[in-house]
Amino acid sequence: MKYDFDKTVTRRGSGCVKWDEEIPSQSEDRPLPEDMIPLWVADMDFQTAPAVIRALQQRVEHGVFGYTHVPESYYDAIISWFRRRHQWEIERKWIQYTSGVVPALSVIVKAFTEPSDEVILQTPVYNCFFSSVRNNGCKVVENALHLGSDQRYTMDFDDLEQKARSPRAKLLILCNPHNPAGRVWTHEELARVYNICKENNVIVVSDEIHNELTYRGCRYVPYGTVCHMDNAIVCTSPSKSFNTAGLQIANIICSNPSWRRRIDRAININEVCDVNPFGVVALQAAYNESEEWLDSLCEYIYQNYEALCDFFAHELPQLKVTPLEGTYLVWVDIRPTGLSSDEIAEKLLNEAHVWVNSGTMYGQTTGEGFIRLNIACPRSQLMEGLRRIKQVLANCF
Repeated sequence: MKYDFDKTVTRRGSGCVKWDEEIPSQSEDRPLPEDMIPLWVADMDFQTAPAVIRALQQRVEHGVFGYTHVPESYYDAIISWFRRRHQWEIERKWIQYTSGVVPALSVIVKAFTEPSDEVILQTPVYNCFFSSVRNNGCKVVENALHLGSDQRYTMDFDDLEQKARSPRAKLLILCNPHNPAGRVWTHEELARVYNICKENNVIVVSDEIHNELTYRGCRYVPYGTVCHMDNAIVCTSPSKSFNTAGLQIANIICSNPSWRRRIDRAININEVCDVNPFGVVALQAAYNESEEWLDSLCEYIYQNYEALCDFFAHELPQLKVTPLEGTYLVWVDIRPTGLSSDEIAEKLLNEAHVWVNSGTMYGQTTGEGFIRLNIACPRSQLMEGLRRIKQVLANCF
């Protein structure tokens, strides 16, 4: 079946953050200009898979939306998906549902730390990791990724080992695949993480929300298949891959029964124990009926990435693009402009009417000199955004 990812869906006025959020300002928030192209927050401008839409329509027609019971078919869909697509055998009792991966991370931090404990983050990394740690009174310890001459990030294992030795270090939050570095970690890299953290009694919490968004030659390796679920907690959701973040569903996968009890208690303390019926229905339709759509989506996004790379190579050759192995978030090195990440983001917002993310969101030091672009949109929209970026940034050299 052919899927039309070039189709433009009007999202403005639909109550979505990406298109309807006001621009934050130190004085007064202001609405987005009518011609704004948002390439920032991590959701897609594509309609979700047809099977998901059909399942949701059928659920709406029922007309009653009371408290939600999560059926066994929900767990069956998760187990079947990860078995056939990623050769990961998950047991039913390992799965605990909640409303999102960020709430999941927050409850895990609450369950396994005390205030002033240390949580290791591999920066630059997804900004909500910082808030999940700090909101629980813990200290962020940065294990900065290393940027090579090929613009590809790798882990600094010597530094990780040093940080993990601290008696206050309790957790490492792993981003697999990594946002915003675009890395899909290999089995060998993940095995080294496991060995270091196991030796130092640091629990690995793996955020695998971008797990299905990988590209040619790069294969997502579930952390659970590397460590055999020893010393690990894995968080998953179909929300990024199927553009269903607003339906609020995610899963915490943990094989240790005493750890599951601690997580369950924290879920209830944080009041994120209830989910809505649409998330439950959508997950099953995504995992049971939408594999072909997902494969087509990944091919389209990678073609967007190729178009972006070609554009930068010819129109803005001074700026380097980080290789994209996974996610739909492109990390661009803007250091040759001589301007800070915040200055570039503000300049593009005001002069080009293109909203991107400043790299400092993902680490004040490690993210400086970079911006993040969301390329999960129709190609015509992406190319118009790139043309506007060129008009502004070409004057910076």
